Amino acid sequence: MLVIHGGAGVTRDSIDAGEAEVARQALMQALRAGHAQLLAGKPALEAVTAAVAVLEDAPSFNAGRGAVFTHDGRNELDAAIMDGASGRAGAVAGVRTIRNPILLARAVMEQSPHVMMVGEGAEAFAAAQGIERVDPSWFRTEKRWQQLQKALREEAAKQAHADFDTARAIGTVGAVARDAQGRLAAATSTGGMTNKRYGRVGDAPIVGAGTYADAQCAVSGTGWGEYYIRAVAAHEICARVRYAGQDLRGAAMSVINDDIPRAGGDGGAIAIDADGGIALPFNTEGMYRGWIGADGVPHVAIFADEALEEPGDRSRIK
Repeated sequence: MLVIHGGAGVTRDSIDAGEAEVARQALMQALRAGHAQLLAGKPALEAVTAAVAVLEDAPSFNAGRGAVFTHDGRNELDAAIMDGASGRAGAVAGVRTIRNPILLARAVMEQSPHVMMVGEGAEAFAAAQGIERVDPSWFRTEKRWQQLQKALREEAAKQAHADFDTARAIGTVGAVARDAQGRLAAATSTGGMTNKRYGRVGDAPIVGAGTYADAQCAVSGTGWGEYYIRAVAAHEICARVRYAGQDLRGAAMSVINDDIPRAGGDGGAIAIDADGGIALPFNTEGMYRGWIGADGVPHVAIFADEALEEPGDRSRIK
C-alpha cells in the first residue's frame, strides 16, 4: 500500500480544469512509480523515495520544480525521509540547487552519521555524494513567481508588520508506504511558504513534526508548518496509535482536524499503519491525494467533496 499527497490548501479558484487534470496525472504517475518498487519486492523506503521524486519534478506542486519563492525571489527547498523499520531518518533544509531534495535527504540518512543538513553544508554534501544539482532557474515557474508578486503587493499595502508577513500557499508533497514485509516509511518534500524570510524552515524536514515513521505508523503532513512543529503532529498521531490505543483514522483526525485548527493552523496529512490501514484527513477545501494497493490501480482526488474509493474494510478514508 502506498499513499501520497501533493499538498493541502488547494482551492477551486486557484486552478482551472486543465491544471487539475495535469495534477491528477502527476499523482497517478507518482503512485505507479512507487508501486513498481513495491511490486518488485523492494522495501517501503524505496516506494516513498520514488513517489516523492516524481512529485518533486511535477510543477503542479510546491516542491522541487514547482516550489514557491522566498521574499528575495529564490527557491529554498526542504525534505525528510524516515524508515520505520530501523528508525533511521535524514533531512535537508534551505537547499537551492538540488533537483530532488528527497534523494539528498536519503543520502544524509544512509551516507552520513547525521540526521539533518542545511544550506551550503547540505549543498557541499550533495556534491560529494554525486546528487544531481541544477541551476536555480530549474525551479522557476511563472505561476509561483506571480504568487510572490501578489504577496509583495499585498505586503506593501499593509505596511505594518511587513517583516513578518508571509503568504501561505498550498504546498508540500509526501508519501507513506507499507511493503510486503510490513515495513513502513514516510517521506516529505516542500518549497515552504511564499514570501518567506530569514531562512524560515517549516515542519516538512523536521522528524516528528511533518515526517515520522516507526514500526506501527507512518505519517507525512502538509499545512501551516509552524503549528505542525508546535504539535509535533506526525509523531503525535503515531504516539496515539502506539500508546493510547487509538485507531489510525481516529488519531489522525483528532490531531489534524481538532488540535491543529484549535491552535490556529490548518492543513492535512496522510498516514498508514502496520495493518495497511490508511487515513487522509484535511481541513481545507482540497488536498491533492491518492493511494494505490496490491492491484496496481491508482486512486486520486483533489477537493473535499470528491469521493475517494476505500481500499478495503480495514482502511477508512476521510
